[in-house]
This record gives sequence, structure tokens and C-alpha cells, in this order.
Amino acid sequence: MARDHQSFSMPMFNTWVPERIRPWIFLLCAFLFQLSGGVYFSLNGHMMGSTSMMREDLQLIAMFGVVGVNMPFPFIFRFKMRFTNRQLMINAAAVIIACNILCMYVTSLPLLCAISYIAGFFKLCGTFECFSNIRLWISPRQDFGVFLPGIYIIILMAAPASNWTALWLTQTLGSWQAMHWFMCVLMLIVILTVYSLTHNFRMFPHVPLISLDILGCLLWSAMMLEIIWLFTYGEYYNWWDSRLWRGVLLSLPVTIAICLLRSRRIRHPYISFDIWKHWRLLPILGMFFVAEMMNATPHVLQNVLTGGVLHFGWTTTKELYLMEMVGYVAGCAFTIFWHRPLNQKYTRLLSVGFAALLLHHVIMYFQVTQGLPIERLYLPTFLRTFGYAIFFSTMTLYLKDLIEFPTFLMALTVSGFIRNGVCESMCSGVYGYGFRYKLTEALSRGIQTDIVQTLMTATKEMYGIVCLIGVFILLLMLLYDVQPIRRAMFHMPSNLALLRRFRKTIE
Repeated sequence: MARDHQSFSMPMFNTWVPERIRPWIFLLCAFLFQLSGGVYFSLNGHMMGSTSMMREDLQLIAMFGVVGVNMPFPFIFRFKMRFTNRQLMINAAAVIIACNILCMYVTSLPLLCAISYIAGFFKLCGTFECFSNIRLWISPRQDFGVFLPGIYIIILMAAPASNWTALWLTQTLGSWQAMHWFMCVLMLIVILTVYSLTHNFRMFPHVPLISLDILGCLLWSAMMLEIIWLFTYGEYYNWWDSRLWRGVLLSLPVTIAICLLRSRRIRHPYISFDIWKHWRLLPILGMFFVAEMMNATPHVLQNVLTGGVLHFGWTTTKELYLMEMVGYVAGCAFTIFWHRPLNQKYTRLLSVGFAALLLHHVIMYFQVTQGLPIERLYLPTFLRTFGYAIFFSTMTLYLKDLIEFPTFLMALTVSGFIRNGVCESMCSGVYGYGFRYKLTEALSRGIQTDIVQTLMTATKEMYGIVCLIGVFILLLMLLYDVQPIRRAMFHMPSNLALLRRFRKTIE
């Protein structure tokens, strides 16, 4: 018997709003939420001069926002059952406005970190609320194989779009604060749009906010942030030589132990201990780590090439953000095409995505030369983002195939431990340490006296090491050509099914 699909409707809109434009309004709101943030990565160089903060300080503040984006998943449907769509979107936009204003004038590092965390938290809340109401519009067949890559087009493309917008506004208006005011205006537009075009409507019956493990959320956040701090300030404190760095390192296993023990002993933990019993979860986390490792090289190696060797300014390198957007869109679209019209194996698609990531590093290895035009960086940038979009989307589908709702939302947070900030900071710290080691080794030998030539040699050697590691991993992936976990199409659960499952979690 054919499956009865839910019909798509958006009853939260006022009746006079045309039905055809309703989902497009929410799609635009989701994109605007994704553009927002507390501190923007691309403006760190501009903020260092005016705020008297170190690069590490600004990077830590931005990482707090990335962690904040990862943490709402176990709570997100509970918020949806407690508040209306209108309340969630207006409040999320209002909090983001307040955070952007505060980030321009607050000078305290701990307070800025907290503000950035809150901005990231509500950024995800607003984005999820938009996408959850148009899921049947994106995929009328309730197919996660189309829905997840479809929303990742917006999510992945928004990051380089935000960086490009921030740099363009700073160049045009001469102030890094222009991006913050611009986001305030965009969030105000979201508030006015939602307030004037929608009314309070509940998709679910009212369920109070009980059994929410807020302390567990903060403890797991602390675990992530300790790891991020260690690799962000590792070079500054000279790693193990610093007593403060050793103290944070020794506190990390204590925090992890508290999180795990607490998840076993309380009735409704933030992250259920049972989730670690899925034997395929750890390999998936390992694959996420591999993808992030290959995707993190531009933060260290490519920046050394463009800044230290080629002497490109930020007005030149911002063109690469446009190519990143093209790569993300192409990668997500290719994932949808692979899964549905072609209906091919996941393992083969992962190999295609990883091969694109590896090809990026191979091309960069052979073109580390002086006088390299910016146009020569377009293709490797496209390949990197194209492969990462494929890997990111497909691994999330793997995760969905393993774990059902609502445990899947916890699994998203667990995978975010790797994806959202931790792995990026780890790889940046390791790449930075390896690059400085190679640079110091070349200078100590006295083989080269030209500093630019020395930078090129160290950069080329680091790209070569990453290429060798990538080739080994790709060979393992090609050998591991197995049937997908489940060949059937994944169906998104109905609102009634979600309500029943979440009621069980609070009984």
C-alpha cells in the first residue's frame, strides 16, 4: 500500500499572504539567521587593532559562537512544543540583535565569550524553526535524502556569504562594526516580517519545558570549550611549558567523566549514555574528523601562502568566498542527484567527496610558487568545498539511518563535538605547530636565507604530509565498498509521531 504523505501547508501565515511565497519567506529568514553571529571570523584582523585583543582571544570568542550553534539540538523540539512559531522566530532575532550590539561595545573577554555563545544558540533556534516548517515543501515525499542536502545548501553557503559580506561592508564603510549594524537591520526585518505576516499558531499541543537538562548542556559545552582553548592558546603558552595550559589539560578528563557519569545517573540527560552503545557511531565520528582535518588547511597553510608569500590583502582573498559558495551549492546538489535519481551507494559517494578534498591538496602542493595569481586558487577552493559538502551531507544521512528521532538530535550534537569548532581548533593548532616546526628546522639548517623561500618550503612540506595521509585514507575507503546501511528511503516522521516520542521522554 502506498504511504500517505502529509500535505504541505503553512497555517501560521495570515490568510491574505499568497501561499506560493510563504515558504520562500521562511527560506529567506533561515538564510538571514545563518548569516548572523556574535563575532565574525573574517573581521578578526580588523578587530585586533581597535579592541587591543590578541588573535587567539578573538578566535576563542568566535569559537564560543560555533559551540553555541551546536548545543540546542536536544532541546529544539521541546522549544517548538512550548512556544509558537512566531514567538520563537521573533525572540531569536531579538536576541541576535542584542548580541550584535553588545559585541561592538563590550571589552571583557569572558563576557564577549558568553554573548557569542548565546548568539550562536539562538541562531540555530531561529534557523531550525524556519526549516522545520518548510520540510514538506523541500521534500514532498518526506525524504531525508533530499531534505538534509537541501537545507545544507543554505547552511554551508551562509558561512562564506557572511564572511564576504563582512569584508565588503568593512571595505566600503571603513569600519568592522558595519557588519554588526547590518545584521541588526536584517534581524529587524525578520522581526517585522514575522510580526506582520504571521499569527500565533501551534503545530503541536502545548508541552511545558520540564525535564530539560540545562546543567548537562553547560557541562558538555565546557568540555568542548576546554578542548578549543587548549589548541587555540597552545602556541601562545608554548604548550606543555605553561602551568595554566597543563591545568586546563588535566581538567578536561575530569569534565568528560562528570558528563558521562551524570548522563548515566539522571533520568532525562542532555546526552543519553545509550547513544554511545551504537557501535557505528564512533566510525562516523572518525569520518567527520577526517573530513574536518582535510578542510582545515586553509586556516593555516593557505593563509600563509596568500599572506606571507603572495602578499594578497583581504580585499583580494575575499573573492575566494564566492568560489566557496559555488562549491557548497554544487556539492549538495550532487549529493541529491546521487541519492535519488542515481540511487547509488553511500560509500562510493563518500569516496568521491574525499577524492575532491584530496585533489585540492594535491593541486595546492604543486602550485606553491611565487607570483601565483589569485585565479589559480579558484579550482582548488571549489574542489575543497565541493568535497566537503558531499562528505558533510552524506555522513549526516548515515547518522540519520542509524538513529531514530528524538535520539537523532542528540547524535547531531555528538557529531557536532567533532564538526563544530573542536576539530577545526585541533587541526589549526596541529597544522600551526607543524608549520612552525618545519620553518624553524629550515632556518636552523641555514639551507635558505630568503624568508619567503623558507615559508614556501615549509608550506609545501605540510601540504605534502597532508596529501600522503589523505591518499592512505582514500585507499581504505575504496577498499571498504559495502552495501549501504539501509537501501530504503528515509521518511521524516509526522508531527503526531514526534509528539508521541517526545512525550515518552518526559514521562
